[in-house]
Amino acid sequence: MAEIRIVPLGAGQDVGRSCILVTLCGKNIMLDCGMHMGYNDDRRFPDFSYITREGGLTEHLDCVIISHFHLDHCGALPYMTEMVGYDGPIYMTHPTKAICPILLEDYRKITVERKGETKFFTSEHIKMAMKKTTAVNLHQVVQVDDELEIKAYYAGHVLGAAMFLMKVGQHSVLYTGDYNMTPDRHLGAAWVDKCRPDLLITESTYATTIRDSKRCRERDFLKKIHDCVDRGGKVLIPVFALGRAQELCILLETYWHRMNLNIPIYFSLGLTEKANHYYKLFIAWTNQKIKKTFVQRNMFDFKYIKPFERSYADNPGPMVVFATPGMLHAGLSLQVFKKWAPNENNMVIMPGYCVAGTVGHKILNGAKKLEIEGRQMIEIKLSVQYMSFSAHADAKGIMQLIRQCQPKNVMLVHGEAIKMDFLKAKIKQEFGVECYKPANGETVCIQCRSSIPADVSVSFLKREASLSGFPDPKKQRIVHGALLMKDNRLQLMDIHLKCRSL
Repeated sequence: MAEIRIVPLGAGQDVGRSCILVTLCGKNIMLDCGMHMGYNDDRRFPDFSYITREGGLTEHLDCVIISHFHLDHCGALPYMTEMVGYDGPIYMTHPTKAICPILLEDYRKITVERKGETKFFTSEHIKMAMKKTTAVNLHQVVQVDDELEIKAYYAGHVLGAAMFLMKVGQHSVLYTGDYNMTPDRHLGAAWVDKCRPDLLITESTYATTIRDSKRCRERDFLKKIHDCVDRGGKVLIPVFALGRAQELCILLETYWHRMNLNIPIYFSLGLTEKANHYYKLFIAWTNQKIKKTFVQRNMFDFKYIKPFERSYADNPGPMVVFATPGMLHAGLSLQVFKKWAPNENNMVIMPGYCVAGTVGHKILNGAKKLEIEGRQMIEIKLSVQYMSFSAHADAKGIMQLIRQCQPKNVMLVHGEAIKMDFLKAKIKQEFGVECYKPANGETVCIQCRSSIPADVSVSFLKREASLSGFPDPKKQRIVHGALLMKDNRLQLMDIHLKCRSL
């Protein structure tokens, strides 16, 4: 009996630092290699000493797969390849390979140059790590070695995000990374065929959430912003440079045009220009509407949204500012927040999930005073709003994916333990499959049955069907016959017919 062994080094009953070790029929695969945004010490990276206490990781891993460019999924890659040591194959999609180094370099600058941290990777490490990666296309079957093959599926979520199916012989594991089962203004919905894996490893960030109507959320978002700027306030929207940023920019751009508003909207410079360049470059990864309108006009060339400079934060009067990063844990969004927080006319809208330990998480939990970067105490008087424009699947979406790919076992990662318990019970009840939720460092072993393919004649199946009336074609049932080996192929035949012929 074949075995699948899984150990999360990150994202086990936790959001952040995704890194899951899977041993599939003797092949060792690392799924994602992220960093944790809530820590500023060694805990930000996965504990690679679990794999080996001395020497590099090359001989212990058959390959590494990166699902998308968010730092909680790829942020530890240069650290692992260059500082710990790994020279084996690394797979990711073309957009991920293009965007990953930009985000890694931006975060390195914040961490090393502004915060002065020393135990961190360098620009050269990032370049060297990216040279070791191989870009894959969607639905392309990649042969890692003689036995292991991988295949990428569209995951929505952000540009270039992919689910990966890993296969050794008859046995397979599907890893979702982060995904979204609902199409939005710039990306399509995740899709996977009926691959029936032995194990589905799925994110569960919103395991207990069923989102309300997207249109209601958008209307509420626009009303809150309009009301705030109408009374002379400033609105800060912390976002990551790619994904929700483009989604919300398209939404505000359309609304400003419709309402003929002249209040300035700004977007932090640099990263976004590069981001929009990559959206143009990888237009095939966007949704149908953007592909269609791209010939006449590019949806990412904004008329109302202008580049932001730091000095603008002190300008009088209302404005809307999109600033990176999205959880207020560093960078420009945190600098603007510090300036605007003491004014009750202002507003901050958090459009996505915030990891525990970040400023975003603290203010969403009602903090009224905060010590920022270990020295500055600020009073929070501005309005704090949370509106989920997150591109993660909700509970309904996760159930939809399980229905779509029909796994034999399910494992929940990238979520909170209490929420996982709720979803685990629901999955067991609805699908009757085993569901796991290991913590970081906990090992799960799953035994897989091997199936033996056999040829069956249509006449034999018709005869069997007639004996049991009209059986449900989707339900499995037992049939009785004689199993015969002929020309190295197995055949299932009617026992009586076979006995007569002997």
